[in-house]
Amino acid sequence: MDFKDYYKVLGVDPKADEKEIKSAYRKLAAKYHPDKSKLPGAEDKFKEVSEAYEALSDPAKRAEYDEIRRYGGQHGRPFQAPPGWQGGFGAGPGAGAGAGDFSDFFSAIFGNQRGAGNPFGGGSGSGRGPGRSAARDGQDVDLNLAVFLEEALSEEPKQVTFKVPQYNAAGQRASDVTKTLKVKIPAGVSDGERIRLKGQGAPGVAGGAPGDLFITLSLAPHPLFKVEGSDLVVEVPVAPWELALGAKVEVPTLTGKLSLSVREGSHSGQRLRAKGHGLRAKAGGRGDLLVQLKVVMPPASEASRELWEKLAKSAAFDPRAGWGR
Repeated sequence: MDFKDYYKVLGVDPKADEKEIKSAYRKLAAKYHPDKSKLPGAEDKFKEVSEAYEALSDPAKRAEYDEIRRYGGQHGRPFQAPPGWQGGFGAGPGAGAGAGDFSDFFSAIFGNQRGAGNPFGGGSGSGRGPGRSAARDGQDVDLNLAVFLEEALSEEPKQVTFKVPQYNAAGQRASDVTKTLKVKIPAGVSDGERIRLKGQGAPGVAGGAPGDLFITLSLAPHPLFKVEGSDLVVEVPVAPWELALGAKVEVPTLTGKLSLSVREGSHSGQRLRAKGHGLRAKAGGRGDLLVQLKVVMPPASEASRELWEKLAKSAAFDPRAGWGR
């Protein structure tokens, strides 16, 4: 019977604490879960990972396993049982072999005991101790959520609906359940930001902790505004004479309209700042609205052409003077 190094199976150091072991198990279980993974041999790998977690997540099992590991197993040598050890190897050939979904190696050490790490369910135990129900933490759920800029500005929660996978005691996926929550969009939210709602994922099995809900937020494109941090940028069309002479222009915001003054002698591409009319900022308050001026030419006509020609002659202005040297 070959030795199984459960630490190598989970990819953790033998001195790893309970949190590291659990984290490694959850990543690998998600990667190889037979209902989700298309990798070759995923089901066998999932069982192996689950068996390793079953042995290492229980302090009593882990202590017993570590004792066995010290006696040659980790070096690939044949087993040499510790003095006075009365475990499964001393119970005779094939003791506990094939118990449930565990390997002969596991069954020989622990019988058919099942604990927190077993993902395949449980029931009455056998072997060297009483059986226990298989507790398993619920699966995390990932959700992509588009957020409109108006919603990012508001402090009102956004209602979201998503499906939560359900698993039976045997670890098999049952029908999904639709769940609805109200989610508060955090201030200063950025595109691609990920938030976690603890305990809102799939329920655990046999007393296991529920999984979490992870929401990846994306800012929906807006027809008028672009986002720069907590600031908003809006491009406002202006006539050439409004830049030259100055003007009052009406500017849209997320909550209404705003009147801004364009100073005489302004230029295309220049930005005006309207304080406090942007999005909510992480540090509190709101960002600003940056109004970018864009020159729009009037329709061509004989009358306008004559005016432009007069201006060109009287202004004696070369916009490229000194440029390109």
